Amino acid sequence: MYNILISTGAAIADFLLLYYFGLPWWGSLLVAMFVFMGLFYLIARVIMKKVTVIMETAAKDIQAQRLEKAIREMQGAFKYGKWQVTVAGQINAQIGMIYYMKKDFTAAFPYLEKAFIRNWAAMGMLAISYMKRNKSEKMRETFEKAVQVSPKESLLWNIYAYCLVEIGDTAKAKEVLEKGLKKLPGEERIKLNLEALQEGKKMKMKSFGDMWLQFHLERPNVIMKQQVAAMGGMKRRIVRKRG
Repeated sequence: MYNILISTGAAIADFLLLYYFGLPWWGSLLVAMFVFMGLFYLIARVIMKKVTVIMETAAKDIQAQRLEKAIREMQGAFKYGKWQVTVAGQINAQIGMIYYMKKDFTAAFPYLEKAFIRNWAAMGMLAISYMKRNKSEKMRETFEKAVQVSPKESLLWNIYAYCLVEIGDTAKAKEVLEKGLKKLPGEERIKLNLEALQEGKKMKMKSFGDMWLQFHLERPNVIMKQQVAAMGGMKRRIVRKRG
């Protein structure tokens, strides 16, 4: 990337110049290292400020439901990807997530494939996309990378297990939730879903709210029916107590 090339070039030039004028090689190298780090930081800061302005503008458009406009704005930030290593991956992640949440899964897929790995939500959507394309091994690989990089995300562990159940591998789903509990000791939602699978029951994801719904693995009306059924059970218990 341009930032690395420029910083490295400046550091090498500085080293050669100082060494030529009589500074010991180790002293020249030390100064060159400071030049590299300082210039790299300065360029990165300038580029990220420009990207942040674009992303903040896009965020306002997303809030106003002007999604296509937001996507066009974010695409305009790709030019900075040549300057800073992680910029393109972050933009791909955001655009892919917008398309995915719009249920335009075909448009979302190529962006999610190039998404920044530390964006766990984008990685989760990519893994689900592989599952829907009957590429279960790619799904597993993607989830494994995601939980390694973002081990403290309870929803990610639960989605991984949920997808394993969907492809018929409940045994592996239990193992995943057990690993999740080791990373997040005492996390109630992982614990409850692990107990549910051990008892031969379905996983319950409604406690994650809208964050869960954005992955489109369960229809909102299904959750609504579950909530209505639960409320009906509560009413019956109350009537019995009164009786």
